[in-house]
Amino acid sequence: MVSVKKYMEYRDFLRDYFSAMKKSNPCYSLRFIGSRVSVDPSHLVKIFQRQRHIGTSLIDVFIKQCNLTGTDADYFTNLVRFNKAKTDRDSKIYFEKLLSLRGVNAHALGKNQYEYYTKWYHSAILTLLDFYTFTDDYNALAEKLSPPITAAQAKRSVGLLARLGLIDKDKCGVWKLTNTIITTGDHIRSVAVRTFQEETMRLAIESLDRHPPEERNISTVTVTLSGQNAKAANEILKKCREALLQLAKDECAAERVYQINIQFFPLTK
Repeated sequence: MVSVKKYMEYRDFLRDYFSAMKKSNPCYSLRFIGSRVSVDPSHLVKIFQRQRHIGTSLIDVFIKQCNLTGTDADYFTNLVRFNKAKTDRDSKIYFEKLLSLRGVNAHALGKNQYEYYTKWYHSAILTLLDFYTFTDDYNALAEKLSPPITAAQAKRSVGLLARLGLIDKDKCGVWKLTNTIITTGDHIRSVAVRTFQEETMRLAIESLDRHPPEERNISTVTVTLSGQNAKAANEILKKCREALLQLAKDECAAERVYQINIQFFPLTK
């Protein structure tokens, strides 16, 4: 039978569950399902196609119809709330509940992918290993970061990067980048990126005291813009980001890892 804990989209689970039931029982039609859950068959099709959501009041009805009990029922409830969340903060709360209910052995890669974004130093270490010769001296690696982390944190971070296939040891025992790209589903990526952005914004605030002005560039400007020029400003920032990425790509003598945050948001309604 289909396991709900393999899914990050409850509508995909419902579609696959009812497809499996129909194969075992030809009488298990959309009309039959609709009568059991009090949903019009045409609306059920739209739910299965991710065009509509089920109402909150129907969560328990679908749990009963799918014979979900215990942590599977809890997982389905949180899965619906995760997929219907309207803010990144709510998405993060429900996503972490889903990870907890999945357990450590279920879809570890998805959990590792999310974990990558939860701490700023995972991406910092990954970028650092592009030019820094590292052969398991975790104390030295931890001290290279600003702010420094513990050797234990550095070791856990390297372990995570290795599990994700982002780094690997060469024949000389030096950790190297594999050029593997980390990927997640769109909804999960939104939650993960939100967490990472919060981490790096906090570091930017701390940088005001941690680094001398000549080593950083933190400036602010408040402007008035029309809607059309706000779009133009976004384009300028996009081109700036692309230029910085190209500059880093062409770098042949890297010495440090830098974090660049670009923030552009309204202060008035």
